Amino acid sequence: MTKPAGRVTLPSEEGFVEETKVMMERWGADAIRDSDGTALDAEIKALDAKIYTAYFPTRGHNEFIEEHMEECPQIYLLSDFTMARAEELVIDLLQSYYNEQLDVDYIHDPKTYWQVTDRTTGELVPEQDWKVQQEGNKVIIQHTTPWHEYSVSFLAYIQWDPVQMYNHITNDWGDKPHEIPFDVKQPHTNAFIYDTMKQWLQDNPEVDVVRFTTFFYQFSLVFNQYGKEKFVDWFGYGASVSVAMMEDFRKEKGYTLTAEDFVDQGYYNSSFRVPTKTYLEYVDFVSRFVSVETKKLVDLVHDSKKEAIMFLGDQWIGVEPYGPYFASIGLDAVVGSVGDGTTLRMISDIPHVKYTEGRFLPYFFPDVFFEGNDPVVEAKENWLTARRAILRKPIDRMGYGGYLSLAYKFPEFVDYVEKITDEFRGIHDHIQQTKPYTGMKVAVLNCWGALRTWQAFTVAHSLYSKQAYSYYGILESLSGMSVDVEFISFGDVLENGIDPSIDVIINAGDVNTAFSGGEVWKNARLIELLREWVYSGGGLIGVGEPTAVSYQGRYFQLADCFGVDKETGFSLSTDKYFTGQTNGHFITEGMTGYNFGESMKNVYALYGGVDILEYSGGEIHLSANQAGEGRAVYIAGLPYSPENSRLLMRSLYYAAGKEAELHTWYAANPYCEVHAYPGSGRYAVVNNSHEVQSTTVYDGQGNTSSVELEAGGILWQPIREGKLR
Repeated sequence: MTKPAGRVTLPSEEGFVEETKVMMERWGADAIRDSDGTALDAEIKALDAKIYTAYFPTRGHNEFIEEHMEECPQIYLLSDFTMARAEELVIDLLQSYYNEQLDVDYIHDPKTYWQVTDRTTGELVPEQDWKVQQEGNKVIIQHTTPWHEYSVSFLAYIQWDPVQMYNHITNDWGDKPHEIPFDVKQPHTNAFIYDTMKQWLQDNPEVDVVRFTTFFYQFSLVFNQYGKEKFVDWFGYGASVSVAMMEDFRKEKGYTLTAEDFVDQGYYNSSFRVPTKTYLEYVDFVSRFVSVETKKLVDLVHDSKKEAIMFLGDQWIGVEPYGPYFASIGLDAVVGSVGDGTTLRMISDIPHVKYTEGRFLPYFFPDVFFEGNDPVVEAKENWLTARRAILRKPIDRMGYGGYLSLAYKFPEFVDYVEKITDEFRGIHDHIQQTKPYTGMKVAVLNCWGALRTWQAFTVAHSLYSKQAYSYYGILESLSGMSVDVEFISFGDVLENGIDPSIDVIINAGDVNTAFSGGEVWKNARLIELLREWVYSGGGLIGVGEPTAVSYQGRYFQLADCFGVDKETGFSLSTDKYFTGQTNGHFITEGMTGYNFGESMKNVYALYGGVDILEYSGGEIHLSANQAGEGRAVYIAGLPYSPENSRLLMRSLYYAAGKEAELHTWYAANPYCEVHAYPGSGRYAVVNNSHEVQSTTVYDGQGNTSSVELEAGGILWQPIREGKLR
């Protein structure tokens, strides 16, 4: 019997032909790719498989850019805050930056494009009071005020591609040349990029799929003086700046961008910051420019009868997959790194492409594949978290990246990947491209809306952050839950109202962040729309500091809906009498303990009618409230766990007033889930844990059955004939 094959992309490398054939057979791979730092030789390219080749439009040609170093990408950087002790202060611009990555821009007049700021007052230092000393990269400030801190916002050239730099250090590439990036906005570079692409397509007829890694502008990734990451923002547009870009922006918009628009007091417009109108206009401007330039490359690939796919990483800035210009590019596919269920949905939900593909973890790099380590541990965790999301909205293909020769040395890892590639194909065979059952529609409300679909609360791609994991768990729970999810912005609500198909709105995050909303909650019209919606029967869930801004005697501006508010120290003289817990509530049924992550302090009930579901330490961490015909639930924090996913699910059904519908395609054990596909006549019961689990399963007709699943197991069953609920 022939082993099933397809839907899997295998990394390979030179001199590894026979082993590649073995791995293709075992994993059922129908495509082969190279990785950063590897190449495919002729024998591998001749194998019966699609050939993916990584293509880097803006690096890998030092012979060109070394003659045009003024066309390297630029970035605005902020010097260290430096305190003055006298009336003269000298600031070393690159003191905390990696010199091999950056070069200060002295080509463009610093007096025009830089800013020096008194960070104690926020005032700009007059141009005549500071001067540049190129030797040593210093700025000398005169007439400073002692005991004030000062900073310089300056332009620099990026002279070492940050991702190649990261890989260079991680994989110990030694004397391998540092690849210098270049900027498509510049005239010589623009012509070179397209001429080079044309020639490359002619020289590589055996390539079936051009895998752009990615296009033009790197997300913000800047290293410190020790060669370690100084700051990384996977959404940062800082490295898309150039004098040419700013000048074109000024001509179109009628105003001039400043250094402060980019350094943003040192926050660099992090996606956690409430975005300014200027920054949103810049993001849109760059995205429109990038979409036009990207389409030119994609058209060249299509003219050569090849597929064009994009890696959602590296130089992805401006190619916003959920933005207004993405459809115009005409890409065939998007591939991205799968860190968990949230990042898988970020890939699988992308519209306007023929297929999506995920790169699973671990990458075949020496930081994981070394003697004494067990890469199966990471592979299992990665697969089980991703599989929840696959069962809701599958990616079309899966694969890995790195050095296949490293993975080949770990037979247990090879065995496990063989198991999950078979399982992945089996999921597609059972689903048959049909949609899963969903119990309701949930909207996540923040400043970014659809542009950051499945990208909220993210510091760097699926990496842990102490300040974010208590909110990121909301997305991770939703990624594999039997609900439809969409992301809406405050602007959407103000402009269009609330879509009547939405059952529950979630607002979550710390106060003054883009995800909670900050000052937007002072907008009376927004409050009116949300209140009317809730009191008319809508569901609202708040996590952390939802709707929070200290204004007009309220901290949670929808405290009347939640029935709770937060004590900020201003109303300590007002007694808080309502502390009694409600027992036997729908939300907490079956719950034996709680994990609110970093949690939230000093939340208290406003009314005696509030259902206090968890009260400890003199404060509320979980509550529910009836607000007119609607309901609101407050949760102090929600890191991901099977128990917390179940808590959120029960909260959603309660807030939506759909308690009676919870036991439709439902597993009683929170470590298990049920996913039904009425269109294909099948449903799956899955064990999301690394241990054997037993559960009662509820089907769509009110029937129950008992199931035992092996660790990480999945069981497919036919849907019984009859009327589905």
